[in-house]
Amino acid sequence: MDQMRIAQQLSSTLSLREPPIGVSLADSAPVGVPTFNEVVPSSCALWRKAEKGVFYAPAESHYNCPVGAMVMGFDMPESVKSELMGAVGLMCECGYVSPDEPEKIPTMKRKSQGIVYGPLGELPVQADLVLLWLTPQQAMFFNEAIGASKWTHDAPTSVFGRPGCAALPVAYENGRTTASFGCMGMRTFTEIPNDRFLVAVPAARAEEFAQSLETIAAVNENMRAYYLDRKARFSG
Repeated sequence: MDQMRIAQQLSSTLSLREPPIGVSLADSAPVGVPTFNEVVPSSCALWRKAEKGVFYAPAESHYNCPVGAMVMGFDMPESVKSELMGAVGLMCECGYVSPDEPEKIPTMKRKSQGIVYGPLGELPVQADLVLLWLTPQQAMFFNEAIGASKWTHDAPTSVFGRPGCAALPVAYENGRTTASFGCMGMRTFTEIPNDRFLVAVPAARAEEFAQSLETIAAVNENMRAYYLDRKARFSG
């Protein structure tokens, strides 16, 4: 997969404000890739750091968000497991989740010791996932590109919510481009603008997805011209 070309294609077609981010599960830092040594409050905060450059984040870089560490499939020390149980208990107590939900939260089945993050076009290793931040209009193109807007589609469109990071294992394990409105933690830790939501694209589907987006964007330009003409005919 030509990751630089696909990154440029996605950014150009969707007019992305943030670069596509590559995510690659790894057990150690690839040659020439620095190990992340900052402290961040969550796994999702690393996605925003990745907009600025490539790095390897070991499992422990994710431990400050026990839920995120669990979702990414990392083995956790007892202290982090204890903090996870406390966080889940609080979520259940305040009604954020029901007691039967936590065990059903998607998790990454493939075990790794860490993750390589960075702009997709700069990633020196093969990505497993591509992350995008989309606005509602960009999401319209996304929805049409994956065929989810077709009335003949067998299944309704699904957009996940909490936790936002769960979109990653859903996309990876099912090989399906997945969207998430996110969660309050994601909104707080990433400081992503409120008009964005998250899309996770399996790397194996990225080229097909980018090509489909180009086709859909061209089709929508034709429809825009049609609607602008209709608008002009009926405007005062």
